[in-house]
Amino acid sequence: MSDLRSYISQIKKINKLKTVKNTVSTKFEIAGVTAKVDGSHAVLFEKIKESDFRLIANLVGTRKRFGIAVGGTESNIHEKVISAIKKAKKPKIIPSGKFMENKSKNLFSMPIVTHFEKESGPFITSSIAYAKNPETGKQNSSFHRMMPIDKNHLSIRMVEGRHLHRCFIDAKDHGEDLKIAITVGVHPAISIAGAYQADWGKDEIDIANSLLNGKLTLTKLPVSGLNVPSGAEIVMEGKILHDKTHPEWMVEMLQTYDHKRTQPIFELENLYFRNNPIFHDVLSGYSEHRLLMGMPIESKLNGELKKSFSQTKQVSMTNGGCNWLHAVVQIKKKNDSDPKKIIKKTFESHRSLKQVTVVDEDIDPNSAESVEYAMATRFQADKDLVILKNVRGSSLDPSSNQQKLQTAKMGIDATRPLSKRLEGFELAKIPKIEKIKLEKYFK
Repeated sequence: MSDLRSYISQIKKINKLKTVKNTVSTKFEIAGVTAKVDGSHAVLFEKIKESDFRLIANLVGTRKRFGIAVGGTESNIHEKVISAIKKAKKPKIIPSGKFMENKSKNLFSMPIVTHFEKESGPFITSSIAYAKNPETGKQNSSFHRMMPIDKNHLSIRMVEGRHLHRCFIDAKDHGEDLKIAITVGVHPAISIAGAYQADWGKDEIDIANSLLNGKLTLTKLPVSGLNVPSGAEIVMEGKILHDKTHPEWMVEMLQTYDHKRTQPIFELENLYFRNNPIFHDVLSGYSEHRLLMGMPIESKLNGELKKSFSQTKQVSMTNGGCNWLHAVVQIKKKNDSDPKKIIKKTFESHRSLKQVTVVDEDIDPNSAESVEYAMATRFQADKDLVILKNVRGSSLDPSSNQQKLQTAKMGIDATRPLSKRLEGFELAKIPKIEKIKLEKYFK
């Protein structure tokens, strides 16, 4: 079955899962342990002080586990994601889901984690919302963090103009609440698809089904009538109230605090969960959060740039740029005009980008040291630098104009100039160095 537990079994077999048997607290302790293992293994907490549920964190916190989640490897993530987007197909609907094993009306049954000292409260950070598009009647699925207010109400963070917010505004304009469903604890392929921003009217769950080779099944909920993954650990159904809001503020993917906002309120109708359920927590601003949001965009950039410019080898959203604000494009340069054209197209394809660096094929785009080397030896600021002023940027960037959502952007051509002696840029190599094993010499 294509559920969270099947994926956990996969990563356990390759020793990428550690289990914590000590009793831990949802207040800062789980967040602290997750931060300490950032960039390494996933963690399953079996005993939680405030809840009978189990909890998993850092689930797809590395590119290797991300690759496993999309049914591939670290080296073919983008091919898998791009193919799934192109070949998205509807899942089958079955009468009953595993989550129907238990039912409650109390949100505090779940181990909702308090992560950071200055956040407005604990947050559900892996919640995927499902709603019907008012124009097409098709469903949409997307990530939204939620803060509990009491045992049956949560605030829900929505970005203005995105799909769920547009559905909500349509209902609000008609004086109606918006029926939605929420899942927590699904196969990470569903989370990855939910983080992708599909075109209006398209359902991301179809992409998830394609990533899972057509093995995803959905179950219809009794009150909302919405379809959710049958193997989900936890499901909530209810409505976003059209006339009530609540203040909140949270840590974003840059590991900085967002400003105080007033957000709509979700009212719980039913909470369903599997026997011995597993709650999924994503630590905001750390590797899992950044990869979940950034990797689908990285796949999109790889697809679009390779289509427009055949000389493109690969695109990387860098760790230092939080997998969101900075990109490095590796190319096999044909003309000296190539890099600036590619910089322009990259900015157009992902408007949150603040910096694009173009490098040659002998430079590793995933190595900050290698990219800096290219800048040190192949870049001249007076002619290889592109600066864009007062353009649309990311709302997450605290250095930008937050009122107008404007920023300055920089493009860097760190490729070898074709007019110069190419041998002068060649990286010196030692023959057969890969065959030398140091243990042979130092015994």
